[in-house]
Amino acid sequence: MKFSTALIAISVGTASAFTAAPAFRTKPTSALKGSTMDVSSGKASLDPSVVDRFNALPFDQNKVLAEYVWVDAKGELRSKTRTLAADKAKLVEQLPKWNFDGSSTDQAPGDDSEVILNPCKIFRDPFRPRDDGVDNILVMCDTYTPAGEPLPTNTRAWANQFFEGNEAEETWFGLEQEFTLFNMDKVTPLGWPEGGAPNRGQGPYYCSVGAENSFGRSITDAMYKCSLYAGLDLSG
Repeated sequence: MKFSTALIAISVGTASAFTAAPAFRTKPTSALKGSTMDVSSGKASLDPSVVDRFNALPFDQNKVLAEYVWVDAKGELRSKTRTLAADKAKLVEQLPKWNFDGSSTDQAPGDDSEVILNPCKIFRDPFRPRDDGVDNILVMCDTYTPAGEPLPTNTRAWANQFFEGNEAEETWFGLEQEFTLFNMDKVTPLGWPEGGAPNRGQGPYYCSVGAENSFGRSITDAMYKCSLYAGLDLSG
């Protein structure tokens, strides 16, 4: 069975899950003099110039960062990075299997916690781009026991049983990606008044334009651009 490219239609709602990152102060600061990191995400006191200094370090052209990504027992994403030789990371068949502690992701008991990551698909990494002609990669993986049995959460392996042997058929996937962005309080949708709701119906916000109607557009645009950079085919 041939897999046709998944077409993903992106429908952007008016409410959104992340607020825009606060602007950094232009006044020189020092990470060493900053306050202790806040327990809340996005509120760490860290001088961006320190981070930029290390982000500016060049990559070794002979190596790539391969981010192995998988789905945990709750359907959420997990990942970790492996360093690979650049000439052995161009095809998914070249990539080595890896493992992780499944007891930390609710995918294995503590006394037998090893889970095997099996590389299935490679995408360009939009989060760690480089300009030396070599791409860091995202590696989509499914999960197995050391004996080679797919985990109960590995629905990809289950679906593949129906695909294999039917190569003459063509399967189409149509996915509509929708998401809602919230303020940092995790309660108020982006663009909504705190503790309340908009005083207008959905109409003005649907396929909207203008700052008074469209909220979090920079986030969805970034997601769109990252998807295309990675090699995902989006229909619109």
